Amino acid sequence: MTLRVIGAGVGRTGTNSLQLALQQLLHGRCYHMHEVFPRPDDIPVWHAAALGRMPDWPAFFAEFNAAVDWPASAFWPELAAAFPHAVIVLSTRRDAETWWRSASATIFPATLAAPDDPWRRMIDDLLAQRFTRAIEDKAACIAAYEAHNARVRATVPAARLLEWQVEDGWAPLCAALDLPVPDEPFPHVNSTMEFGQRHDVQDVPERGK
Repeated sequence: MTLRVIGAGVGRTGTNSLQLALQQLLHGRCYHMHEVFPRPDDIPVWHAAALGRMPDWPAFFAEFNAAVDWPASAFWPELAAAFPHAVIVLSTRRDAETWWRSASATIFPATLAAPDDPWRRMIDDLLAQRFTRAIEDKAACIAAYEAHNARVRATVPAARLLEWQVEDGWAPLCAALDLPVPDEPFPHVNSTMEFGQRHDVQDVPERGK
């Protein structure tokens, strides 16, 4: 098995919905942060990658045909090189402010509340090397988000890149993958409210205004 889709979008850009959609379209598994927790042996692999020691990507993703969300999306350049025929999907929100409101109410406070364990240390180094450690700082996070997206747009050839928002639904994904559009609603999951109910998180207090 090989990756047919590489998600370059950061967390809170519809990646959970994208995961479910790709699993349905490609009839296989799509890697997502949710896969890391039941696969603790993956954590040191990602931590090593964050520190510059890349794994054998085809071997690592042998059970998957797509990968989205952090930590995979942080390594989109390496994955794009390892899987040269994969479509690169840059998932975004309608603007950076919308993304910040979602991230600062979900994944960032959950990260800050996590114990000092291998997962937290991996995430800390991943953010430091590939995004920003200043996840309580709105300006720093928005700058990192916009720089990440700009780099994807500037680097990936247009013929290989799909910019996508969850509101776009099935059609752009199916067109990029040359697949028929399913005759059923697009999966919309893991809203800010749903995340908060599962994780009991508090909003990140804004700094750096």
